Amino acid sequence: MRLKNKDLSRRTFLKVAAAAAAPYIVPGRALGRDGATSPGNRITLACIGVNGMGTADMNAFLALGDVQVVAVCDVETRHRMRAKERVEAHYAAEKASGAYKGCDAYNDFREIIARTDIDAVCIGTPDHWHVPISIMAAKSGKDVYCEKPLSRCIGEGRLLCETFKRHGRVFQTGTQLRSTRNVRYACELVRNGRIGKLHTIRTFVPSGSAIAPQPVMPVPEGFDYDLWLGPAPWAPYTEKRCHFSFRYISDYAGGVMTDLGAHDNDIAQWGNDTEHTGPVEIEGKGEFPKDGLYDTAMKLKVHYRYANGIELICSTDPNPQGTGVRFEGSDGWIYVRGEMDASDPAILKSDIGPNEVHLYDSNNHQRNFVDCMRSRKETIASAEIGHRSSSICHLGNIAMKLGRKLRWNPDKEEFVDDPEANRLLWAPVRAPWIVA
Repeated sequence: MRLKNKDLSRRTFLKVAAAAAAPYIVPGRALGRDGATSPGNRITLACIGVNGMGTADMNAFLALGDVQVVAVCDVETRHRMRAKERVEAHYAAEKASGAYKGCDAYNDFREIIARTDIDAVCIGTPDHWHVPISIMAAKSGKDVYCEKPLSRCIGEGRLLCETFKRHGRVFQTGTQLRSTRNVRYACELVRNGRIGKLHTIRTFVPSGSAIAPQPVMPVPEGFDYDLWLGPAPWAPYTEKRCHFSFRYISDYAGGVMTDLGAHDNDIAQWGNDTEHTGPVEIEGKGEFPKDGLYDTAMKLKVHYRYANGIELICSTDPNPQGTGVRFEGSDGWIYVRGEMDASDPAILKSDIGPNEVHLYDSNNHQRNFVDCMRSRKETIASAEIGHRSSSICHLGNIAMKLGRKLRWNPDKEEFVDDPEANRLLWAPVRAPWIVA
């Protein structure tokens, strides 16, 4: 049985009050000696969804000395208890006593939302939970670091942007490639004309494969499956529906397009100087499973045209350099993801002059988020930027689903004279999880 919000608030109040009343000894390190950050200056953080990338993000925040992870949350008992143990072991290693017990573990994220002693949350849940939890966190006065893709659909993404703007909260999308030197440098080279006039961008994402129909299974002990489903339509439990596989089911995510495509199309937008807008035409084809559990495109090729005439092609076509982004111009090309390559090696030795375009410089995605929490400045992957990059992926999925060319107004964020396509801007939401 779910707790009502008033019960959550009361429970949180009692827990915080009890903690405040308990006597404790503060070691010198915690007081800020030896270069450490004192407790009063630490940002308190809770991690919601702590499997996979949620664990990786949590570990990255643990490495920041001015952040204190005070709570973890996951609908699966073994995941949240493993995360709690990891957090407490980390802080225990910093103490002379070698002991630390100060990380709460929750099944229901609303208990974290209700706490007033938490400054920010890190969200590593499946995609269909990104927007509802982020919006609830913003309304409760918390800043948010949220994994990519930012949203499950375009309508929710716009709602998230407006909510964070209205409440003045800081948001970071987990598109960590933006905080790497190679990606930033490649986009600066493109923006400063090192490959001549840009005309085509190609993003390469891995293909997927269908699986057979899956049997209905009993829900495992310690797994709150109803809360895992949350805003998504109800469906019977089967193992392959959850965890990594959810990416290939449209009730929860957008398949290979929104998985790595959220990274690579974001880089394309950055190099194209279109990170606050979008294309004006979209056309694509995808290969969808004929049966089985998965229903998103496993192979795809989508063409986008921008108002500046540049074409973006996102595909699962084989690429010798692997997944990533290839910028093609009148005088050459640049490829980037983890590594860089170019039509002429000299391009990659070019200096960016003081009067040329210099892009947002971040070398650590989580560090950038924390720094912006303190300064209240915009992060390198703000809500608006994350929304526009996710929108590229959603637009491609809609075009493949309808099987025809679509015209898009990036300012109004609606399809031109196309009611059928506009109905796909929102995903169905199961009560009581409607966001507003």
